[in-house]
Amino acid sequence: DEFAFSNCTHCNEISVWLRGKKTLIYPKITTRAFDLTEVPNHLADDYEEACLVLADSPKASSALSRRCLQSILREQGFEDKSLNKEIQKAIDSGKLPSHIADSLDAVRSIGNLAAHPTKDTSTGEILPVEPGEAEWNIEILEFLFDFFYIQPAKTRKRKEALIEKLKAAGK
Repeated sequence: DEFAFSNCTHCNEISVWLRGKKTLIYPKITTRAFDLTEVPNHLADDYEEACLVLADSPKASSALSRRCLQSILREQGFEDKSLNKEIQKAIDSGKLPSHIADSLDAVRSIGNLAAHPTKDTSTGEILPVEPGEAEWNIEILEFLFDFFYIQPAKTRKRKEALIEKLKAAGK
């Protein structure tokens, strides 16, 4: 394959393309647009890296997503000896909406494929982590970010604004 170089019309920086595949190689970008303002930096960093490598390596993206997931679960009090057990604790807690609990259970299976090679029982081939599965991991992180960080922050800000309004009204 040949490389193509161009200047961005917006920032005037150089970009590098793989001509045959029409793939942008540099700078690395992600198509995910999730507001990470309320998410702790160390979690946001792992999430962003998982998004950046998704197209190049679903397996690497899944591993980064699992690392981020484990950090979230531990920070929320679901710490145990393995991510598998931590996911189970989170599911069993009854604190999560059913769509998040169901998705977490699926993440456990996807992550095991990424971390521990599994063979197809009929062909004997090692099963790959597909891009759609790795992307599902990222979506689940977004569900958890929203549930544990974003919605509580929105509620806190609304409550603070209401308290200020009530104070101004003398109540």
